[in-house]
Amino acid sequence: MELLIVSLASLFAGFVDAIVGGGGLILVPALFAAFPTAHPATLFGTNKGASLWGTAFATWQYSRRVQIRWVALWPAAVAGLVASFAGAWLVTVISPDFLRKVLPLVLLAVLLYTLAKKELGRTHVPRFAGGQEQLAAAAIGLVIGFYDGFFGPGTGSFLVFLFVRVLGYDFLSASAAAKLVNCATNVAALVLFISKGHIWWHFVLVMALANVLGSLLGTRLALKHGTGFVRGVFLVVVSALILKTSYDAFLR
Repeated sequence: MELLIVSLASLFAGFVDAIVGGGGLILVPALFAAFPTAHPATLFGTNKGASLWGTAFATWQYSRRVQIRWVALWPAAVAGLVASFAGAWLVTVISPDFLRKVLPLVLLAVLLYTLAKKELGRTHVPRFAGGQEQLAAAAIGLVIGFYDGFFGPGTGSFLVFLFVRVLGYDFLSASAAAKLVNCATNVAALVLFISKGHIWWHFVLVMALANVLGSLLGTRLALKHGTGFVRGVFLVVVSALILKTSYDAFLR
């Protein structure tokens, strides 16, 4: 029964994550509910082991239909991978609890800014080119990669927002770019969890297949309906993240 529950959660998480990120909002609580006595690191490792495949598949799907600026984004992926390792190491030294109360406020600012700027992310007009774009993208990968390794909630949504706001991408292109960087940060975290033995391989296989199926459905929907649809889902996911992180920070 537990495998069925977490597999369905993984499918839905892959669906949401493929559109705009935020799949962890669904899968991580499902894992904790299904296995309340398990070590948290094992559940986080199992989550990464499943979600990495859906994210990688979404990246491939987007690359066939959306013009991904590979030259600009590979430094962001490398920076994200290295920074995620650093963040994951730091969390073994100090607690990230201080971020719990700050995160809902940051997410609220992102939501209000996106709502206020009606045209934000509706057109794809990159602000930089060449080395400037690589540097700006790498800075985003560095900051969010470190955040993903150290804390994590909302990583995909933060990447989408920054690619839209800083680089001038539309929401569809930003979502595609975010998948590439998110793949790198997930790999870094997964390697760390595997090295510590915190992963359930017997669950990962089935959950990964479900996550890929959800990713396929989500990617097709995003590509079919375009940037306006992705923007709408982004607002819904960020709103859900605000509610979840506020509950975790102030009510739990």
